[in-house]
Amino acid sequence: MIRVAIADDLEMIRAGFELIIDNEPDMTVVASVANGVEIIDACRTKNVDVVLMDIRMPQLDGLAATEQILAQPDPPRIVILTTFGLDEYVSRAIVAGASGFLLKDASSADLIAAIRAVAAGDVAIAPSLLRTVVEQARTSIQTHTVPGIDQLTEREHDVLQHLAAGRSNAEIAEQLYLSEATVKTHLSRVLTKLGVRDRVQAVIAAFTAGIAQPDTNPDKKA
Repeated sequence: MIRVAIADDLEMIRAGFELIIDNEPDMTVVASVANGVEIIDACRTKNVDVVLMDIRMPQLDGLAATEQILAQPDPPRIVILTTFGLDEYVSRAIVAGASGFLLKDASSADLIAAIRAVAAGDVAIAPSLLRTVVEQARTSIQTHTVPGIDQLTEREHDVLQHLAAGRSNAEIAEQLYLSEATVKTHLSRVLTKLGVRDRVQAVIAAFTAGIAQPDTNPDKKA
């Protein structure tokens, strides 16, 4: 059972998410709160697996709450909720380790898929937000040595560069003339070698190591 906590200051938003989530046989809402202080407390006491986190909330905003929650031992996965585009401070959530970014008006199917993805250890980013997330990461990171970068094979290096350019698995596969399954295998090895848990953190590592730059545009390779 995936245990979900919702943090949003709008009761109508919380109620809508609760209705969708509680209709799934493998999910349950264990906390529904209106501010950052309450969600931090819920994560300490409710054995939460996934948090749906709004950024702008009273008392303590979702950004500060995300940083505090992810600093705890064995923290839940956090999906940032946004509106038409990414909030200006979302780059801090990326660096802190948020696992997903979802539009508040996402379909029920997309919401459920995102929860399942991050609960399984993957990352979930709405396709319309992916490149914006990458741009946020590019402008928020200082370059320095990253352990594991020198262990990447040439192909893994290529895959990481394309990932840092904001490309999906399907797009990377097309660019490198590989199957999506092969791309997933390479990405899994990249995550292991870099000691990161998901695609977002891998992108951060790429920019930190300086192997991807704001004008990154990897050439096609056979």
